Amino acid sequence: MIIAFLIAIIGIIPIVLAISVLKIYKGSELAFALFLYMLSISFWQLDIAVLYLKGVLSEELITWLFRFFRIGPTFMIPLVFYLAYVLINKHTTNIKNQAFYKFQFSMFNPKVLFYLVVWSFIVYLINMTRFGIIGVKEVKIVNSDLYFYFPEYGPLQFLYLFHTSSFFILIIFTFIISRQIHNLYLKNFLGTFSYCSLLLFIFGLLNFIPGTGALFSSLGTIIFSVIIVFSFVKLNTILTVNYNRLMERQKKLDNAGSLTASLVHEVKNTLQIINGYSKLLGESQLPSEGKRMNVMIQTTANQMEDLINNYTKLLKYKSIDFKMVDLNEIIEQSIEISAEFFLRNDVEVVFGKKYSTLKTYANQAYLKQVFVNLIKNSSEAFPKESSIRNITISTDIQVDRIIINIIDTGKGIPADHWNSIFDPFTTSKNEGLGLGLPFVKNIILEHRGDINVVDSSSKGTHIRIILPQYYFSNL
Repeated sequence: MIIAFLIAIIGIIPIVLAISVLKIYKGSELAFALFLYMLSISFWQLDIAVLYLKGVLSEELITWLFRFFRIGPTFMIPLVFYLAYVLINKHTTNIKNQAFYKFQFSMFNPKVLFYLVVWSFIVYLINMTRFGIIGVKEVKIVNSDLYFYFPEYGPLQFLYLFHTSSFFILIIFTFIISRQIHNLYLKNFLGTFSYCSLLLFIFGLLNFIPGTGALFSSLGTIIFSVIIVFSFVKLNTILTVNYNRLMERQKKLDNAGSLTASLVHEVKNTLQIINGYSKLLGESQLPSEGKRMNVMIQTTANQMEDLINNYTKLLKYKSIDFKMVDLNEIIEQSIEISAEFFLRNDVEVVFGKKYSTLKTYANQAYLKQVFVNLIKNSSEAFPKESSIRNITISTDIQVDRIIINIIDTGKGIPADHWNSIFDPFTTSKNEGLGLGLPFVKNIILEHRGDINVVDSSSKGTHIRIILPQYYFSNL
């Protein structure tokens, strides 16, 4: 009776952790997946606890409770699959290996998850009959005077063994996928989670051996819970510190935002003067090089005017206008506008246009400025002694997503800065404000897309943008 109580208490630990995860990541699908997973571990512990209720409950009731609480270990498999599915769809949109990227999306999808849930339900129903579990029998634990009930398995028990063995494969997949998450803190937490789950699985296997006692999985649960608690506290502390930093940055942005309306007004006045004199110059007799320069001035001024008009609407109506545009034209025009930046730094920009037209639902002015910012940043990231100075832009379509890869051969970005470069006021330039890449990130998010650093080293940086191709595309 005491052992059963202790095992049940141990089973509460994962539930407490799960509730903490939900509070920290309120509204997160990943937090919900972790909650269900830890809940299944708690049911698993209750499943073991009932085996130590000899003399308290009848064998028939213990058998029924053991069958019932097996819902925990049975549905751990689809829950690990669901966890991997959430990781792929919400946190790993930027994967360097395209073949592996496509394989993941073909393997981890709602249809396969549905079939796995149905299969788990079938295994669970078999488990509730004599084909899965006939009953329980009294067994003595080796080198002790303790007795407990051990289940007598039916002829279809091999289905349950086959089902639970897939847990090992799925947790390995989850670990591999977690390595591709760009959030370093979440990556470390999920890596620890995968290791501990694997350890939990190994301890759980010992429960199938009569005479060893059913306490091994409880020992695994204690180890799992203690390590995860420390890992989670570390994650929570880092998140709190980062949140406080972001709040300080937000105060700076709020103060700067109060000046935006007046600045926009002044810039518009200045642009009118630039446009006026630019038109007058176009009507005068200029040499061919002068005409080319004047066209660049007009093109850049028009882009600035479109950007300001869109930003004025955003300030007034809190929304961005979208329409179907040709992404190829936007990239080409962005390269043209950015020519001064990469020519000044002796950099070559190559756009590998894979499709004759590439339609997407976007705001042309904002998206154009995104590429201008990225090309400018990349062109300034080359060491003076570098002999290979290239920026390559390529596009691809995967289902209803547009993948845009921007790869340069510059000096690279340190791994621990891959996420922070998109935070406001974070810059390595003495004269920079650190607002360019945050602007880029915000605009891409407004387009229901995402942007991340895929890879970066001393040989260059690979940035990937994902955009929905259509209005109702599911990102």
